[in-house]
Amino acid sequence: MTDAIKWQKSSFSGADDNQSCIELAPVDGSIRVRESDEPEVVVTTSVAKLRAFILGVKAGEFDHLI
Repeated sequence: MTDAIKWQKSSFSGADDNQSCIELAPVDGSIRVRESDEPEVVVTTSVAKLRAFILGVKAGEFDHLI
């Protein structure tokens, strides 16, 4: 199922295809999220929720987790 989806990973992941990273794909108005090292595990979210999360990351709201 996820093989037909065009996944996009961050340019921050580097050039090595073996690096683990988060990948995103738009599907039918929603956003699918997976880790490249576990491609069979897929989470689906809305564009609005992903936008809120990204804005929170940019604002530093999750810095205490890393």
